[in-house]
Amino acid sequence: MGHGPAVKLGKDNASGYKTKLGVSMFIAYTIVYAIFVAINATNPKLMQNIIFGQTAAVVWGFGLIGFALVLAVIYNHLCTQAENKMNDE
Repeated sequence: MGHGPAVKLGKDNASGYKTKLGVSMFIAYTIVYAIFVAINATNPKLMQNIIFGQTAAVVWGFGLIGFALVLAVIYNHLCTQAENKMNDE
């Protein structure tokens, strides 16, 4: 039951841009995550502080999840724009 591809596949002229953007966002997230890990490793008592009724560790954790989601939405938006612009030429 081979249905074939759902869309017409072709050359993606925006792949270079998308790669650079993805790597840049990965590095940004890695830096933020490394700061979180470094704080936990060097000064774990700092993560026991209460912020918004939760420990700093919980706030940081949810912040990391939120940051990843925001980066994903931005990445999708920018890549869609680049694909529309570069692949229509």
